[in-house]
Amino acid sequence: MIEDLWYKNTIIYSLDLETFMDANGDGIGDFEGLMRRLDYLHSLGIDTIWLAPFQPTPNQDNGYDISDYYGVDPRHGSSGDFVEFMQQANKRGIKVIIDLVVNHTSDQHPWFQAARKDQNSRYHDWYVWSKKRPTDWNKGMVFPGVQKATWTYDQEIRQYYFHRFYNFQPDLNMDNPEVRTEIRRIMGYWLELGVAGFRVDAVPFIIETPAPGKKKPVLKFDYLAEMRRFLQWRRGDAILLGEANVLPEENKKYFGAEGEGIHMMFNFFVNQHLFYALASANVEPLIKALKATKEVFPSAQWAQFLRNHDELDLGRLTDEQRAKVFARFGPEKHMQLYDRGIRRRLSPMLGNRPQTELAHSLLFSLPGTPVLRYGDEIGMGDDLSLQERDAVRTPMQWSDDPQAGFSDIEKTVHPSISEGPYSFHQINVETQRRDQDSLLNWMSQMIRLRKECPEIGWGDWEIVKTGSPHVLGMCYRWRGNSLLVLHNFDEKPHEVRIKLKEEDGKRLINLLKNEPIDFDKEGIHKIALEAYGYRWYRIGDLKHVLHRTKA
Repeated sequence: MIEDLWYKNTIIYSLDLETFMDANGDGIGDFEGLMRRLDYLHSLGIDTIWLAPFQPTPNQDNGYDISDYYGVDPRHGSSGDFVEFMQQANKRGIKVIIDLVVNHTSDQHPWFQAARKDQNSRYHDWYVWSKKRPTDWNKGMVFPGVQKATWTYDQEIRQYYFHRFYNFQPDLNMDNPEVRTEIRRIMGYWLELGVAGFRVDAVPFIIETPAPGKKKPVLKFDYLAEMRRFLQWRRGDAILLGEANVLPEENKKYFGAEGEGIHMMFNFFVNQHLFYALASANVEPLIKALKATKEVFPSAQWAQFLRNHDELDLGRLTDEQRAKVFARFGPEKHMQLYDRGIRRRLSPMLGNRPQTELAHSLLFSLPGTPVLRYGDEIGMGDDLSLQERDAVRTPMQWSDDPQAGFSDIEKTVHPSISEGPYSFHQINVETQRRDQDSLLNWMSQMIRLRKECPEIGWGDWEIVKTGSPHVLGMCYRWRGNSLLVLHNFDEKPHEVRIKLKEEDGKRLINLLKNEPIDFDKEGIHKIALEAYGYRWYRIGDLKHVLHRTKA
């Protein structure tokens, strides 16, 4: 079956049901609330929603500790509500991808409960066990400083079980064929209910084969190929979007040399160097990161993002680079997390509208598919009084009504931000909708612009020399169209000199201000960029450009 590469030019919006919109007044978001906000997302230009886990869960880790893969947690509604939500999303042309969390289960899952009661149970080998405490029992934690071990002793069966994450999230044994069969059954179930694919949680840990005391686990990439074959067989246009924070030389193994791996991956490597560029105004490391992640299989795609539901992970930067980002965006210890990241929202980190616009303009212009986090379109803040990653998981701010219009009840799943410059009295959807110059309306304009520039999702690109270490220039080409995008990371204005290839044309058309700009006699154009300035240009003769744009 020929794949429909719809993900090449979509806009993905990441949200968590419990903090998005509460319709039944219990203080927790639900599918009914999300359905009421679909028109908002549609008007914003969103055409793909990524849902965080919503299945039944003890909810010790934001729903990533799942106790039943085939249902909906009663806090969010019923399976019937999910089906109705899918129907309403499809009516608006919005696709839905959901989290596939199969590296581990909750320790309350019936599989684990059976596994720990009887060594002869069929479910015992669904998990990873050791009769003796492994020598590496306190190594390889995902959450250092908070998580104490990766092997925990179970009193009931008197064995140690492996957990890459918290001790209430025992790892599934992917080497067991029954486990992989069950994962395919889970995928098939949700595909039948209409989802367009899965954001696959913790991909490197899904394909590893952990063993007691073994220093370097074996990674079995054929498991990814197995998942993709099943996915394409069940629904040819469905996708796998992988969370894999790996070095560039590992990327092709996850995508697959011939495109038999996952379809998309979050580009953590570029993301971390992007924040270094924002902190330092030096674009050279970002350029190197972009070039290092350029070569992928034609049907593969990067997912580009600014912030997500976790900490801003800076683990791939050098110590010096990380220190500079910490100093600029998370200078206080309580702003940092796991000795590697920052637990703040984007707008408070950047601190001003011009740099916030620059960051999002860059997001929409990076090679790949942009992923927005809920609330970033209005510049929501964080609540650093909450534990760990919950700081960036406060309720969506819809209005200046009590509880930010999120709920009718006073006690909500997390407190709404009610004080300071990022309170819901100051930052909310209702107010910004009415303000022509608001961040929300600017964001809607940029989303529309990104959709009018399919070269970014489909085309080839190259770095354009700007003559400035502070200005990033990129040129995209696809089907006879060329696009030039410039970003000034500095707090000072800069003038750049741009010379493009003759075949690209002689004119620049500013896509944000609708004014043609000519090159000088030498084919060089001088462009003045204000502090944190950005420009999007189509390249070519005016008639040619307009013709191509309409087509």
